[in-house]
Amino acid sequence: MKTIIIYFAFLLSSFAIGSLEAQEEREQKEFNLDSVARVREIKEQKIKIATQEEKDRLKKEIEKINKDLESGWYEKEEAEKKKKEAAKLAAENIRNRIAIIENEVDIAERNREPGTYLELKLSKGKINLGIDKPEKDQRIEEKRTKNDFVIAFGFNNALADGQSINDSDFKLAGSRFFEIGWAWTTRVFENTNWLRIKYGLSFQLNGLKPTDNRYFVQDGDVTRLEEFEFDFDKSKFRMDNLVVPIHFEIGPYANRSTDGHRRFSTEDQIKVGFGGYAGFNIGERQKLKFNDGDDQKIKDKSSFNTNEFVYGLSGYLSFGGTALYAKYDLNPIFSSPNTEIHNFSLGLRLDID
Repeated sequence: MKTIIIYFAFLLSSFAIGSLEAQEEREQKEFNLDSVARVREIKEQKIKIATQEEKDRLKKEIEKINKDLESGWYEKEEAEKKKKEAAKLAAENIRNRIAIIENEVDIAERNREPGTYLELKLSKGKINLGIDKPEKDQRIEEKRTKNDFVIAFGFNNALADGQSINDSDFKLAGSRFFEIGWAWTTRVFENTNWLRIKYGLSFQLNGLKPTDNRYFVQDGDVTRLEEFEFDFDKSKFRMDNLVVPIHFEIGPYANRSTDGHRRFSTEDQIKVGFGGYAGFNIGERQKLKFNDGDDQKIKDKSSFNTNEFVYGLSGYLSFGGTALYAKYDLNPIFSSPNTEIHNFSLGLRLDID
């Protein structure tokens, strides 16, 4: 079972990394296309501004010539000549200014720093070229660490080495686990969110229901399953653990900006987490219900020779806030000289922001 979980995590990691590389390539392509569009728009805007300025200057010159004509300063033929000269001058100015603008924009685009954009900026009543700073300099960045509430639940069981799930000593449907805790997620890199570390504190309840009307019996250092003389209404063994889980989380993300706040959002994105946990067994108990002529309920809080230190591997495949979750205890449930059996769980995990 341990090998299967490791392979499962490896395959999921490979899939997520491939998706991540594709996203980075797509974002770079979109950035380049956006940059080209901005340069083209800047040229068009500056040419439009320069052309309009020359047209306005020509209009004022024509109005002045017309006033001089009305006042008798010019004869009609001389006034028409002056108008043609002014129109020719305006046309030459427009042509020369367009050439200057194209060269100016091309030089600025060629020498801009990666990750910046060319912009038109207003300075003392004039429209000039400027460089738009990277997003990290002009936006409020999302905090690198956030926290959320974690709940997990599902099927639980335990197997010895070489034992198959079909030969398990515990009921498949009746054995369950529950986990509740608090987790922090930290973005590893400042300007990208493809890799996160998720860590926290969790309380785990791992329940096992023995098959064939059996229950656990502690006999000195040995703990074994024995058949009970009466029919059980309930036979359940539970281990309570307090652990510190640590996962590396990878997956795509989306850059989002709202009201000047930049977010590295993983909402509606696939996430893969792989890592483990370590902690302590803080208690175990066995609940028995049966009828020997009267209804009987027994709660046994003996140690049952369980290992005090617990540790294992865990991983999840998530979309949004819901994940398929698996964990495997590397430590045996019972200490030596008992047969080594390892607890494992499979279920759903909910991370509630």
